[in-house]
Amino acid sequence: MKSLLNRRSALLATGPSHLVQVAHDSAASSRGAHDAHDDAATSIAAAPTPASAEATETARPVTTLRPVPVVPSQVSGRPVQMADTAEVEWLAEEEALIPFRVFRSFDYSVSLLFHARELTYYVALYQESALWRALKAADLDAAEAAFHHFEEQATRLSEGETRRAQLAAQNEQLARMIAQSEAQAERLRCDLQRNAAQEQVVTGRQHQVRKEVAQLEAQRVAAQAQLNKAHRQIHQLNLTSNEGVPHLPGR
Repeated sequence: MKSLLNRRSALLATGPSHLVQVAHDSAASSRGAHDAHDDAATSIAAAPTPASAEATETARPVTTLRPVPVVPSQVSGRPVQMADTAEVEWLAEEEALIPFRVFRSFDYSVSLLFHARELTYYVALYQESALWRALKAADLDAAEAAFHHFEEQATRLSEGETRRAQLAAQNEQLARMIAQSEAQAERLRCDLQRNAAQEQVVTGRQHQVRKEVAQLEAQRVAAQAQLNKAHRQIHQLNLTSNEGVPHLPGR
């Protein structure tokens, strides 16, 4: 307050002089100055301080975050909702659902079902014929989008089963090819052994035949010599016998 009065005195000393009629006495002036001081203090007190402003902002209610669902509330921009699995199972038992689409990959299957009474579509994901997840939609486009979503999920889940089936089939094929190759090799070994045995038999037979042929040839030579000797003897005997026949003159 004292500094304010000093600045006011300095302004009056440097500025031009004026005659101002004072309408109030000194007491009124004192009361006016006191009232002005009180008004200034009141305005200063009413002005919000940084601490009070921060307290006011802190006191405002904070909006809570919404929980994130496990399955998105929209598939391809169309609304879908989580369905009660017990309700879907009960409707299936009551045969109140009409199957529109069915996809199956090993132990996983997806069904697009229509509840005609409520005009509601259900998309169910099964694992080993047991209901795992279910979605509900009010229009066919949203239901088909959810069906394709579950179809892709079932395909990803069954990739291991697909690879296992392929490898099992390949291993079975390789086992058959190995068995066929081993059987063919065994047949070839048997053929070689049989051929070797036959060659031994043929070789022995040829040796025996050559031996018998040699023996027969020797017998033939001996018999031929004996026959020739017999012919010579017969010829000699004929000559001897003809010597005793008298020689008769011809007429």
